[in-house]
Amino acid sequence: MAENFAQILVLLSVSVSVIVIFQRLHIPTSLGYLLVGIILSPHTIGPALDVPEIKGLAEFGVVFLLFTIGLNYSLPQLHALRGQVLGLGTAQVALGTAVVMGLAMLAGMPTAAAFVIGAVFAQSSSTIIGSQLTEQAEQNTPHGRLGLAVSVFQDVTAVPFLVVIPVLGMAVSADALAGILGLAMAKAALAFALVFFVGKWLFRPLFHIVTKQQSLEALTLAVLLVVLLAAWSTNQLGLSLAFGAFLAGMMLGETEFRHQVESSIRPFRDVLLGLFFIGVGMLLNPASLPDIWPQALLGMVVLLLSKIIIVLTVVRRSGFDWESSLRTALIVSVGGEFGLALLALALDAQVLDIRLGQVILTSVLFSMVVGAMLIRFNGPIARLLTSRRKATKANPAAIEVPAQSVLIGGYGRVGHTLAVLLQTNGIPYIAFDSDPKRVEQGRIDGHHVFLGDISDPELLASIQLEKVSLVILTTYECDMGLRATGLLHKRCPHMPIIARAEDLQMSSQLIAAGATHAYPEAIEASLRLAATAMTMLNMPSTEVDAIMQGIRDWDYQPVLEEDATK
Repeated sequence: MAENFAQILVLLSVSVSVIVIFQRLHIPTSLGYLLVGIILSPHTIGPALDVPEIKGLAEFGVVFLLFTIGLNYSLPQLHALRGQVLGLGTAQVALGTAVVMGLAMLAGMPTAAAFVIGAVFAQSSSTIIGSQLTEQAEQNTPHGRLGLAVSVFQDVTAVPFLVVIPVLGMAVSADALAGILGLAMAKAALAFALVFFVGKWLFRPLFHIVTKQQSLEALTLAVLLVVLLAAWSTNQLGLSLAFGAFLAGMMLGETEFRHQVESSIRPFRDVLLGLFFIGVGMLLNPASLPDIWPQALLGMVVLLLSKIIIVLTVVRRSGFDWESSLRTALIVSVGGEFGLALLALALDAQVLDIRLGQVILTSVLFSMVVGAMLIRFNGPIARLLTSRRKATKANPAAIEVPAQSVLIGGYGRVGHTLAVLLQTNGIPYIAFDSDPKRVEQGRIDGHHVFLGDISDPELLASIQLEKVSLVILTTYECDMGLRATGLLHKRCPHMPIIARAEDLQMSSQLIAAGATHAYPEAIEASLRLAATAMTMLNMPSTEVDAIMQGIRDWDYQPVLEEDATK
């Protein structure tokens, strides 16, 4: 017991140190946990972790991950997403699995092993994609939203792999295997019915009783009971624990308790998922790298290129322009934590041998590192590899720009609101957006919206900027906003530019690039609250306006100075 206690202290010490460093460097923590596993692996020099109970706990990381995913994809939500994202997500997983499986079989691998490799390579990391896009302020861009939605939906479409992969390790004939797979799918259908129809009658009343107590402790215990009971049920049917947790999440995702459930389970999920990544990292044997690195690098290239080509094709066929399609493909190309979960499942079922498992594991880890860089530089890479003229296929030279008009860059939520207000008040305007779906909807709404990237120098050279009296940039993407501001200021130095910013840092960068005003949304919301409070405290409105305008005129320096003292 004392020896295990000492090892747990070492595990916590190394984990805290690595995760703090990774968070300060804005590197996804999932990679940090993998590094912790490598450091504590028996294959490396230094302390080795040998606590059998931790491996059992780590398996529940995937269980709670699938439960959380299920919460976000209840049956009504899946039905609502049956269009674009459902089609794209399913096509990407199916085609990715089939293509890589075919290549692996051509290389002489058994069918079962080839299938597992295809399934593993088809997954993308929602964790890495989400954190990297948020850091780059691209989570609300068309390619950012689509890339993240497809990556999350991959987890849903990959759930059948949880049923199939454990069966593949059985040494039986093809006919017997088909029968076993059919039986497994029948069991999955039974589990689906059991969790939904029985659980719906039992769990909803349970949560009604628990939530009336207004006790976080009771709610947490109830959630743990539901998750583990559903996981145990599917396990008793010969299916995976994670499959039952996913079904339980889908069932509770339809209820009014979804958000409370998710917040109560998040600490367990994050810690146990961290243990899962540590366990995966411990599987990596650095000593094997000299022998397997050529195959691992080849596997990484196959993983990245296959997904880039497939996603680029399916997104392009959905009506997106070349640049947005390529940016989405670069985002989704990264290897995924769910792929590692499938790999661990396949190793336990002995579908893959140890050496091949090392090659696939190393390939996925390499792809996570390289894929994170592709996400970071998806914009410059896409612009380098695609023809920018295709993004502005609306023929801007043929667009008549009204005199004294307002130029709006971006027709998202903010751009749409501006268009409505300007059109209602009879002010001429013209808006550009690079998302064909937005442009189509804007045209349906009767607004003057055209397809084009406001940061494209060819677009700006083609339209009649001399007729524009004001530019409003609504894009949330920092690189695009800075690029557009710089180009517009260079072409028309005296034309006022109002820009939307995510935070004070981005606001300062936009001002330095030539924007007349750059309003950071977070601080503007704080100023609005402060102004309302001062008005309600009977401070004269003229004085309140003067205070607020003074802060803006000083480029928010009073706020920045206050921030710096904290």
